[in-house]
Amino acid sequence: MNAPTLPAAEQVRARAPQAKPRIAVVLGSGWKDLCDFVEAPVRIPYGELEGFPSAEIPGHAGELVLGSIGANEVAVLSGRKHVYEQGDVQAMKPPLAALRALGCEVLVLTNAAGSLRDDMPPGSLMVIADHINLAQRSPLVGEGGAERFVDMVDAYDPGLRVQAQALATTRDEKLHEGVYLWCLGPQFETPAEIRMFRALGADAVGMSTVPETIIARHAGMKVLAFSLITNFGAGLSSERLSHAHTLEQARQAAGRAGRLLAGVIGAIAA
Repeated sequence: MNAPTLPAAEQVRARAPQAKPRIAVVLGSGWKDLCDFVEAPVRIPYGELEGFPSAEIPGHAGELVLGSIGANEVAVLSGRKHVYEQGDVQAMKPPLAALRALGCEVLVLTNAAGSLRDDMPPGSLMVIADHINLAQRSPLVGEGGAERFVDMVDAYDPGLRVQAQALATTRDEKLHEGVYLWCLGPQFETPAEIRMFRALGADAVGMSTVPETIIARHAGMKVLAFSLITNFGAGLSSERLSHAHTLEQARQAAGRAGRLLAGVIGAIAA
C-alpha cells in the first residue's frame, strides 16, 4: 500500500521549514523577472507538490519560489493553470489553498492582457480596479454554506491599489487603472467582441486572473492585480494576434514590470 500523501502545505513546510510567507504572488506572462528579486530563494517544482498544476503554457515556469522581497516574505507561483487548458475553473484552488494555509494574507496576481484604450498601448502597466466575469464561470460552484456567497465589491483592495500607485509615482512609472474583462479563450477575441467589451466598460481583456480573485476572496485574502499590456484588442490596430506575439511583447516589457512589482511587494505594509 502506498503511504498517504502529505497535503501541499505540509510538503512546503518540510522543504522550507523557516518560510512564513505573508504575500502570495501568481506570475503570468511577462512577469517572471520578479523571481530575480526574491532573496534567499527556495524553489520547488509544481510536480513535487500535491494538487499543484502541471505547467503546459510557454512562458510559465511551473515552480513555487519562497523567499523575501524587501521586508515581506513571499510565496511566488511562477506560472498558472488556465481554465482554457482543460476547462477546470478550480485548477488554481489547491495551490492557493496551500499558500493560505502557510499564512499568506495577500494575493498579488499578474497577467498579460490586450488593451481596449487608445491611451494604453502595448508596454503599458495597469492595476486592476474591478473585473467583468464575461465567462460567468465560478470556482465556488459546489461549495457549501453561506460563505460561498462572496461579496465582490472592492475585490481588488483599494488600500493596496493606493500603495501601488504611490510606489509607481516615486519610480516615475505610469500605472494605469482600469477594469479587466475575463474571456475563457484560448482563441483571441473578434473585433465585434472587442467593440462589445468596450461598450461594457472594460479597459483590458485577458484569459486568467478572475477565477483566482474569486478563490482568494472566498479564502479571506486581500487581492492586488496587475496587467501587462501586450497588444491592442482585435480590430483596434493592424497587428496580428498570436501567443508568440504576446510573449515577445511581454519579454520587451518584462524588466520594467518585474522592477515595479518587486517595489510594490516590498513596500506593502502589514
